[in-house]
Amino acid sequence: MFETIEAQALKQTASTELRAEFLQREFERLKPFSLLIYAVSIFMWLLFDLIVSFLGGQGFTWRSVVFLASFALLTVILAFTRKVSHFDVLTLLLVLGLTVGVRMVVDGLAPASHSLWLVLAAASMLYSVSVLPLRRWAFFAVQVVIWVILNPFLDTTTQITELRGVLTACYSVFLCALTVYTFVKFREAKLNNYLMSRLLLDQAYNDPLTQIPNRRSFMTHAHQRLQASPREQDHYLMMIDIDNFKKVNDTYGHDIGDEVLIRVAADIKAVMVTFVYARLGGEEFAIYLAGVRREDVERLATELCRLVREQPARHPVTISIGIARVNDGDSLNQALVKADAALYESKHTGKDRFTFQ
Repeated sequence: MFETIEAQALKQTASTELRAEFLQREFERLKPFSLLIYAVSIFMWLLFDLIVSFLGGQGFTWRSVVFLASFALLTVILAFTRKVSHFDVLTLLLVLGLTVGVRMVVDGLAPASHSLWLVLAAASMLYSVSVLPLRRWAFFAVQVVIWVILNPFLDTTTQITELRGVLTACYSVFLCALTVYTFVKFREAKLNNYLMSRLLLDQAYNDPLTQIPNRRSFMTHAHQRLQASPREQDHYLMMIDIDNFKKVNDTYGHDIGDEVLIRVAADIKAVMVTFVYARLGGEEFAIYLAGVRREDVERLATELCRLVREQPARHPVTISIGIARVNDGDSLNQALVKADAALYESKHTGKDRFTFQ
């Protein structure tokens, strides 16, 4: 079963909107981890600055203080950042500052050691950014910034034609390829997991026939609305049943019955789009209306009955509705029982109508 669901998820092509949603969720989930990576990167830069500066006899200068203040400011901004697009820009700025700072420190050392320190700094930065929830353009932009500024052959004594230069170039290419491959593969695996999670949630909380929420979803969301406090206005619960649905199935077949269910579900969604609605099972539907007045409930019930009744279809149907006011202290099950009693009254007093309990 798991393999079947996984195969179904992997066959799906993620749309641009779905990819954007995934990246935003990934950033929100990994934001604390991103803050940690920022802090560790800054600490490693500071450690690198202290070690290299004192080895080169430069000491800790005012420029280092300016860089540290800038990095700290970017980290604080990240703590208040909500969008992944802003995170991309912040990371690009942080990497730009880190690389420029490293280059300035390394330039104060003996030229013969420049390449070693530059490659070491590039390796640590590439690893750090490869685990961040960046979008692809930002990741590759960071790669370009790192290798342009920390180029081990730029203003160094290392020549690509000599043995040390060849080894440095090979290691740099390997390091770049490894981080790109890791980033792409990890992102692909995370996206597939996200698609599979969405598929499982859809199957668990949506009715496959009518494509509206199912009973499990209704009980969860309606309970949340029921527990919300304080209440500014009344809460009501509707139970809906399609009139003579068994006769439709027996006369025209289950395909027509399914068509009727889909049509009624679409009408419920059109009228009750701002409320919690679901198909409970069979031909029964439920709606939880939070923060409404009685006259609003009457208007909505009247509109829904009219829309279903006047729907231009080959097999027209009507619906009966039972409505119960959800009192303070009522459980969701108690409200459902009251609404079901009101529905029973509607069914036995003429149908195509609504009744308050």
